[in-house]
Amino acid sequence: VQLQASGGGLVQPGGSLRLSCVASGFTFSNVWMYWFRQAPGKGLERVSSIRNDVLVTSYADSVKGRFTISRDNAKNTLYLQMNSLKSEDTAVYYCSNDIRGHPRGQGTQVTVSS
Repeated sequence: VQLQASGGGLVQPGGSLRLSCVASGFTFSNVWMYWFRQAPGKGLERVSSIRNDVLVTSYADSVKGRFTISRDNAKNTLYLQMNSLKSEDTAVYYCSNDIRGHPRGQGTQVTVSS
């Protein structure tokens, strides 16, 4: 299993970023996918989930209404559109094909700061 997240960066509060995750080594179109994040000194938090047929999604309360998860099964790619970013969204973001976040591959750093 390989999971490569990208798209992070430094953004001001209120800004937007779109994360991508390219997956390989398993049948992407058959499984749920997840975004996780880990802020400095904190545990792993599951941010969002999406079913393989894209018909079911879920979000942590902390990001509901601001983040949107999506996927392109033809490209084996998972996305996370993040709008209205806050300083508390600062974290390393990971994608995973496991509800516990293992494995989750290399993450991408998101820093929200003025």
